[in-house]
Amino acid sequence: MSAARSRAPLGIAAFIAIPLFFSSLMSASLALEKPRVVQWRDGALLHTRLHDPTASNELRIWLWALLPPLLLVLVGWAATLIPFGFYVSCVAAIVDAMAVVHKTKTWAVHHQARFPQGVDLIPTNSISNRYDPGEWESQARQTALSLQHWTIGIALAAITAVALLTLRRHFVTRRLIESAGQLEGVHAPDATPPGLG
Repeated sequence: MSAARSRAPLGIAAFIAIPLFFSSLMSASLALEKPRVVQWRDGALLHTRLHDPTASNELRIWLWALLPPLLLVLVGWAATLIPFGFYVSCVAAIVDAMAVVHKTKTWAVHHQARFPQGVDLIPTNSISNRYDPGEWESQARQTALSLQHWTIGIALAAITAVALLTLRRHFVTRRLIESAGQLEGVHAPDATPPGLG
């Protein structure tokens, strides 16, 4: 196996990791994003105010979003060491893409409960409100699922293309050998002088 060919599993894994990352980012946002809650008492009355998520919450979302693509790239790197590694990378991408979005419906419901006024934290009766409760969650879930479909589609297209190229190369090589037939041997001239007599 040539050096260029042995890097193919890593190359396809890195390429497929791009849509996988964005799908993972949407899913991680649904699963982990929460507003910063500030509460104070005014006598017996408890006031609660929601603010934008903290920097540590945002960092946690990004780190979780990076995990599935990094795992895929690691699988791609390991797959360079085994036969049929290209297919292993593609199958790993499909499994990864399915795992990333497997609970987005539940996460969307939980995210909506954490942001009861909508993700922009503006009351629905305000003209500044951009997202009604549940609107952003629905869009984020649809985006995550769409990117999952792209990830799986790219992996399946890569598997199909490589399988067809491998079959074509196999049949072309076989046909060339069959059309060449038996190759005649090459012999050196006979060095034995003819007999006298």
